Amino acid sequence: MRQFLLTSLAVFAIAITAIVSLSTASKAAAPEIGKAAPDFTATDINGDTFKLSDHKGKIVVLEWSNHECPFVVKHYGSGNMQKVQKETTEKGVEWVTIVSSADGRQGNTTAEEAAKIIEEQGAHPSVKILDASGEIGKMYDAKTTPHMFVINTDGTLAYAGAIDNNPSPNPATIEGAENYVTAAVDELIEGKDVTTSQTQPYGCSVKYAY
Repeated sequence: MRQFLLTSLAVFAIAITAIVSLSTASKAAAPEIGKAAPDFTATDINGDTFKLSDHKGKIVVLEWSNHECPFVVKHYGSGNMQKVQKETTEKGVEWVTIVSSADGRQGNTTAEEAAKIIEEQGAHPSVKILDASGEIGKMYDAKTTPHMFVINTDGTLAYAGAIDNNPSPNPATIEGAENYVTAAVDELIEGKDVTTSQTQPYGCSVKYAY
């Protein structure tokens, strides 16, 4: 009996160590502010190749999206996301919308459906990418929709987190909220450090396969 308990404790300890190791590895893999943003190559909904590192010299915004998420609807239904997209892209920013919803999960679409959604929303992304495998999303540790990342002209991550400081799904809360993405882009354009470089993202969980 004593031997059985010792063996069980040893197995339990090994299992806990494995879990901790996996958790640590996951945290270590998350991108860090001030360090190189993870590079990726993907095919956009128009069939064109997008490689992040090809856009060094430009500020790049990555937006994780799911058109069926109430928090995404908050920003698109009100026109807020489109307004931010238009204002930033007119300043030379590359705006990349990424959908990491897995097959059969909320927000998953075909390329044709994604193009129709852009048209219906009146959205202004430079590029839209479908990441059903979740590879890009997990590379960035994207947790919510929306989850925003701003990459500086030198390819380093300058901002990661929420779009603004009001985590309510109510569109009425947009007015008066501090938009972290707009602030980060403007500061980078002015050659300044980003004042608020990391915040807690809010929204629906990204609908990965697992």
